[in-house]
Amino acid sequence: MTRTLAVSVCLAGSTALLAGDQPVFRSSVRTVPVYATALDATGRLVPDLEQDDFEILDNGKPVTISSFSNDPQPFAAVIMLDTSASMTEHLKLLNQAAEQFIIRMLPTDRAQVGAFNDKLQLSGEFTNDRDGLVSALDDLQFGNATRLWDGLLFGIDAFKDVDGRKVVLLFTDGDDTASRARFSDVVDRARDDEVMVYGIGLAVEFFNGVRQIRSRPDRNLRRIAEETGGGSFELQKTDLLASTFTRVAQELRSQYLIAFTPETLDGKVHKLEVRVKRPGLTVRARRSYNAGAAPPSAVVH
Repeated sequence: MTRTLAVSVCLAGSTALLAGDQPVFRSSVRTVPVYATALDATGRLVPDLEQDDFEILDNGKPVTISSFSNDPQPFAAVIMLDTSASMTEHLKLLNQAAEQFIIRMLPTDRAQVGAFNDKLQLSGEFTNDRDGLVSALDDLQFGNATRLWDGLLFGIDAFKDVDGRKVVLLFTDGDDTASRARFSDVVDRARDDEVMVYGIGLAVEFFNGVRQIRSRPDRNLRRIAEETGGGSFELQKTDLLASTFTRVAQELRSQYLIAFTPETLDGKVHKLEVRVKRPGLTVRARRSYNAGAAPPSAVVH
């Protein structure tokens, strides 16, 4: 059975609670959680900021931050891997890299592993069993085409009954070649369901049966990562895979949870801008939200 994950804002007393075995108190007030990653000029994570270091603009207007935490927050993650034909020679390295993310999960985290090619596959349920997740990597199938956006949408759909922080970590080595889903629709779903997307792209060389081809990861992967507040990494060498999966795990442990209550719930898409006041730093966070009722799988305490 899938256990419920939750981390967000407790409006009663303005106290942030971690999920797990603690009680959850729900409120009818809509709260928008924003996870922010702060970086210095060299790209290193900055973990020591305070609430007053941040500012959030909703459609260009500053809003009051109702809750803030720099403690590690639990998450539910779907690790979606491109196992199309061009990745055949690199699947062992890819699985070993994905292990680096899995072994860094905490007991309060949950994950599934999955694959996309001309088929879509998920391991079945969210679990904190790291050994089981590593074993499930070996059960992932490979195929020919690259259903990139179908695979991402499949991962987002897995969060239907999951509360709290939701992350898709997606790896690919090429462009989408066979999806039915449109990129714009996947962006909308990720925003409306409050799912953060991390994209890892790898340029590889492979023989397509006629000639040698060098792939390039789909550029739209960076766009959806930026829109949802995740990160995007484009690699030129397979030996960078393990360190990049490790980096994603480190980022998820170093993000700030900043929340606010919208002044209006007009059912429209609102632009978000998160600013950090300390000089020399940059911040990544989601760029929009749907100002309607909370999404079905969102938790508002």
